[in-house]
Amino acid sequence: MSQKQTHAFQTEVAQLLDLMIHSLYSNKEIFLRELVSNASDAIDKLRFESISDDSLVEGKEELNIHIDVNKDAGTITISDNGIGMTQDEVMDNIGTIANSGTKKYLENLDKAQAQDSNLIGQFGVGFYSSFIVANTVTLISRKAGDDKANGTKWISKGKGEYSIEAIKVENFGTSIILDIKKAESEFLDDFRLKGIVSKYSDHITVPIMMVKPSEDDVIEYETINKATAFWAQDKRDLKQEDYDEFYKSLTYDFEGPLTQIHNKLEGKLDYTSLLFIPRKAPFDMWEPKRKTGVKLYAKRVFIMEGNEALLPQYLRFIKGVIDTADLTLNVSREILQGSKVVDTIRKASVKRILGELDKMSKNKPEDYALFWKEFGMVMKEGIVEDFDNKEKIAALLRFATTETTNADQTVSLADYISRKKEEQKAIYYITADTFAAAKGSPHLEIFKKKGIEVLLLTDRVDEWLVGNFGEHEGLEFKSITKGDLEDLDSDEDKAEKEKITKDFDKVIEKAESILSTKVKAVKVSSRLSESPSCLVADENELGSNMERIMKSLGQDVPETKPILEINPDHPLVKKLKDSVDEDLVEVLFDQAVLSEGGQISEPAEFVKRINKLMMS
Repeated sequence: MSQKQTHAFQTEVAQLLDLMIHSLYSNKEIFLRELVSNASDAIDKLRFESISDDSLVEGKEELNIHIDVNKDAGTITISDNGIGMTQDEVMDNIGTIANSGTKKYLENLDKAQAQDSNLIGQFGVGFYSSFIVANTVTLISRKAGDDKANGTKWISKGKGEYSIEAIKVENFGTSIILDIKKAESEFLDDFRLKGIVSKYSDHITVPIMMVKPSEDDVIEYETINKATAFWAQDKRDLKQEDYDEFYKSLTYDFEGPLTQIHNKLEGKLDYTSLLFIPRKAPFDMWEPKRKTGVKLYAKRVFIMEGNEALLPQYLRFIKGVIDTADLTLNVSREILQGSKVVDTIRKASVKRILGELDKMSKNKPEDYALFWKEFGMVMKEGIVEDFDNKEKIAALLRFATTETTNADQTVSLADYISRKKEEQKAIYYITADTFAAAKGSPHLEIFKKKGIEVLLLTDRVDEWLVGNFGEHEGLEFKSITKGDLEDLDSDEDKAEKEKITKDFDKVIEKAESILSTKVKAVKVSSRLSESPSCLVADENELGSNMERIMKSLGQDVPETKPILEINPDHPLVKKLKDSVDEDLVEVLFDQAVLSEGGQISEPAEFVKRINKLMMS
């Protein structure tokens, strides 16, 4: 046996323990749900591993979870005969949290939010919830297939450190012993624990056993949960409350889902799917390593979770279960990628999800608005990722426009197109950091004057979306901050612009000389009616907003210069016809930068020029 060792928790674990112990007082009972769920997962893993190596079960065919209460000792023991853990696995799984978003999330989470938060479910670290009710937590585990001498004992009081040692363990699997705090003695009551299991874990497919009440000293166990596959039940026999509770047990969410899609298909392909659309996006939605939340079963045996073969990445927020009789139980992740069965299930699942969202958008617009606020940015990825369903996804997109009053009030592309002008040849849009910045842009002035609606795009993914969208309903997406807008000009407008440009030839020539290091050209604008100036990018160059996004991500941005457009009807610009003042030209450029949310290179010089002009 190795000597007992003491280790400190990873910093984020210590913070998380403190946060849970002192803040999650309103949801103490979830500790049992979390430990039972972990035990169920361990048994699922053993079932899968034993398909190819039946020696792992060591002759024990009945796999189950036991909950034992010792009122005299003040302890609760949750044990399973699942896959178990090696000492290294205990240290990896219990001593650290392998999630790059943990620290950032903890920094942003205040105690008021924590009291009723989805903290446990957000992290998937339910084991730590034990410390809400326990003074000391002891974990004893042996990996299935390992020698009995290779067991592990882990002990901690949840105060920043833990001890670990190698011990002899007779049975494989894991036992967790909770030394219950005196203030939490309610959890030493069998009836109370059975109620928690019924509430959260009734539909776990593994039998959960507790001692059966008896008048004599004979110890006999009984199953206290249904231990049947929830998704295999006839949906006509299920109520919304049933779906809500199963969803909570599956996802560790404290709220029920926004909706669910329950289907059973029999024929050439035999499978059942139960998919949920959550109400809230997880904090790590944008983590690169985040996987989809759908579990795959083969004949009720858990195979794997989070494989991209089941659902595309843009639907990674979907939770649920897919169970099929048409996959061999020894399926591997590699085989899964090329499986015709999985490919068929994937296509059908995507179709059903998009169909359900379309139905929600038409019949329950308030629910859809909630969905879009949480998952709209992710859905936009589907336009490029899922070409086969591009039109269906396009119908689900929502955008703020110049006709909406705030960022949360959005319209569909169909709504936009139904209001377009008869002669309109494009879907016009502007990208900016915020709704206010987009709606206040001087580039919109000509569109307001002509009564043309413009999409106001403020999500980072929007630049990528419109750049890869192509045409929609015969209309191309066109940025109002790039290129010219000659398609909006009548022949009379073009003739008038040509005449004005000649009148400003000398002004343009001198202004271009003054701003030679900052702009590609200076032009008379036909898009401004109130503002004196604005910046425009060439049709095929990056816009200023995209440049800012790329720089913020640390990416190299090619050197480009914008075009400065000036409004010939504005008093400041008219002054240039009398005398091309260098300070005024510089101010017109800096104002144009500021009006689109950019930063001017020399703020102090800008202030000096403004003061000088005001005094002249």
